Amino acid sequence: MRRVGAILFLVAPPLLLLIACVLNAWAGRGWISPLEWAPLAFASAAVGSLLWIRRAGGAMAGLFIYMGLGLPIGMIFEAYARGAVDHGLPGAPWAAWLFQASLGLSLGFYLIMQLFPTGAPLSRRWRTLVWLTIATATVVLLTPAFGVTSEFTANFPGVVHPLQILPAKAANVLDTIGGVGTLILFIASAAEIVLRYRRSAGDERAQMKWFATASAVAAVGFIVGFATLPDNPAIAFALLTPLIPIAAGIAILKYHLYDIDVVISKAVVFALLGVFIAVVYVAIVVGIGTLAGNTTSPALSIAATVLVAVLFQTVRVRARRLANRLVYGERATPYEVIAGFSERVADAVSTDRVLPQMAEAAGRGVGAVEATVRVRLPGGLDRTERWSGPGVTPERVAEPWTVTVGYQGEPVGDLIVTKPTNDPLTPAEQNLLRDLAAQAGLALHNVRLTEELGIRLRELDEQAAALRVSRERLVTARDAQRRGLQRDIHEGPERHLLDIRQRLHRVVDPVELDGLIGHTNETLDGLRDLARGIFPPLLAEQGVIAALRAHIRKVGANVTVEAAIGFADRRFDADTEAGVYFCCLQAIQNVIRHANNATCVVALSSDADAIVFEIRDDGPGFDVAATPRGMGLQIVQDRVDALDGSLEVTSDPGRGTRVAVRLPIRALEPVR
Repeated sequence: MRRVGAILFLVAPPLLLLIACVLNAWAGRGWISPLEWAPLAFASAAVGSLLWIRRAGGAMAGLFIYMGLGLPIGMIFEAYARGAVDHGLPGAPWAAWLFQASLGLSLGFYLIMQLFPTGAPLSRRWRTLVWLTIATATVVLLTPAFGVTSEFTANFPGVVHPLQILPAKAANVLDTIGGVGTLILFIASAAEIVLRYRRSAGDERAQMKWFATASAVAAVGFIVGFATLPDNPAIAFALLTPLIPIAAGIAILKYHLYDIDVVISKAVVFALLGVFIAVVYVAIVVGIGTLAGNTTSPALSIAATVLVAVLFQTVRVRARRLANRLVYGERATPYEVIAGFSERVADAVSTDRVLPQMAEAAGRGVGAVEATVRVRLPGGLDRTERWSGPGVTPERVAEPWTVTVGYQGEPVGDLIVTKPTNDPLTPAEQNLLRDLAAQAGLALHNVRLTEELGIRLRELDEQAAALRVSRERLVTARDAQRRGLQRDIHEGPERHLLDIRQRLHRVVDPVELDGLIGHTNETLDGLRDLARGIFPPLLAEQGVIAALRAHIRKVGANVTVEAAIGFADRRFDADTEAGVYFCCLQAIQNVIRHANNATCVVALSSDADAIVFEIRDDGPGFDVAATPRGMGLQIVQDRVDALDGSLEVTSDPGRGTRVAVRLPIRALEPVR
């Protein structure tokens, strides 16, 4: 019913003004003068209907609607009263009385000025102004209702007042008081608007900027009109006060105080068509008929009907375009939004443009302050693109409304829109977003595939880079080992062998020969020890535990080897055992070098899937986060990575160090 009422409120003012024009022409005063009030009536009716259909605005909606309907009705009463006197028809006194009384209701505009946009006074102190406005309106209404004023006598000469109670002198005094009070209240109402504007912030300040400017212009114009046109100040009032509802409408449309839907658009079209028909009929029947001296000719009515029929379709199409542009702005109609959405997605040549254009289309389509498109990626990751609407962002927004975007039954993303709290999503807008989500499925799926491919490529690049770095470290470590091996051989066995060769050339004494044989044996033992350091035969023959204990005895380190029950009875593949052995040796070497040969424990165990071992000491420790890894730990890390294992180093200053390694098992065999 509200939609029907809104349509009637929009259509009624032009029809009522048409009746007033016809009656005014019938009264011999011309048919143009009532149109002076057309801007105010149309503007008030449009804004009031907008607030009415959105169930918003409270008393202001009724005040705007009254102004849109009350003005043309008052013009009808005035025209009939004048015509009835001239043509001797009944009801002229009561029509004149109703017209005079209706003028006082124009003070309803002051209430609009005092209550916009919240529907309440600025403060308790300003509530007094509201009551003064109501009291002044009462005086202005009752004075012409119960007394003959000079204005009544001037407007309707010869008409007897139907309810004359007040003496003429008292009525004129009250009329003067009401006029002065009206002027003072208008100025005070404008001052309240300026003060409210200065105290407002955010979205309300943006709304008040338009309203305050219009009210200030109207106030100044009314004062000038009252001074320059004392006999008819209503002209200035009628011409300037339309700025107030127009400014309210701009605040509503520009800052999304309330939304407008398809019904309002159709109502605007209906109103424009009504005005078109009325103008054609008046121009042909009244205008041409007046010139021809016959306004009742059927031929003129037929000509007007034919012209309306010929031009109706063209005018309807243009009126619809104009209504959509005025009502929706960039939003257009839902069908246009869907079509534009499809075109934008199709025209996007790269995935980087698809998401921003989707967000903008969805946001503009429903008049949101913010719209977001989110693509769901593997691993719980998301890619989002956000669009923010133009203008001032409201201080209070509603909860974001989310619609899931799917592709072949699988959710691939979301459309998320945020609107002001006083402009929630309508069911039609929710359906529009669902339609947009249905169209966006394939596009988001393609974006998702592209993002997944990009993630995989980046992971491969990172892995390749890490592999290159690891290989470089291994090459560097091997080169260092070769150089160390070369140095050890050169300074040890090689030098001894060269010395033996030279001495053999000079030997003549058997005793000396025995000494050389012993020296040669020592050199061979050194070479064997060096070979054992590269890969000890004991590791291949008896396993990790035996090889570690033999090495510890040789170096004389303060190290204890602890093996879990059954670990010594198990054998593993050669690469895994070598990895365990050399990782332990490197960690022990680190303890000897950096922990002042502190007490060290090597603990080894295994389960069905992995070998777990750790090397812990009670040395000085270090800050793991602040200390970069040295070559020793990096060699351990590279060996562990090569066997798909994991390494954890924990240490704190003064609490020792713990190196824990877990290597996957490839095969298990009992010791033979």
